[in-house]
Amino acid sequence: MTEDRRQNFSPPAKTSYQQAMITAVRILANRDHSKYELKQKLQQRGFASKVIDTVMVKCERFGYIDDLRTARAYILQLKRKCFGRRYIRRALKKKRLSGAAIEKILLEEYPGADEYEHAGRLLEKKLKTFARETYPQKRSGKIYRFLYSRGFGPAVILDLMRDFVK
Repeated sequence: MTEDRRQNFSPPAKTSYQQAMITAVRILANRDHSKYELKQKLQQRGFASKVIDTVMVKCERFGYIDDLRTARAYILQLKRKCFGRRYIRRALKKKRLSGAAIEKILLEEYPGADEYEHAGRLLEKKLKTFARETYPQKRSGKIYRFLYSRGFGPAVILDLMRDFVK
């Protein structure tokens, strides 16, 4: 009988605005978060939705949260790790960062020429691994799947394969 009560019991929502604001600032001190991420984290910590909404408005007004700044930083981070634009776009959608402004930032920060360059650099690193494959068709397939999984488009991959693979 006590187990049934425990299952239906949910802890009361925290209502302290100050406590929620302190928590939000601590979360944002480590790295930029999107509005969606911050809201999720505050909900996980048990704050009431009215308190969360108030904190979100204050954080936006103070400039603590800015989805465009967060998107720009995240794009640059993934670009340094040699991910393609397809992968980055998917990762941004996962963080609920999407829209025309985000697409514009993606095009500014990661033009097509950069994508080709990053894919080429990544392929050069992995070329020794792929060289172990004796059958050229298998090798080409592995290279294609690897670069595609890293978020590079088919056109970029095929151009690189023409240049690198003999």
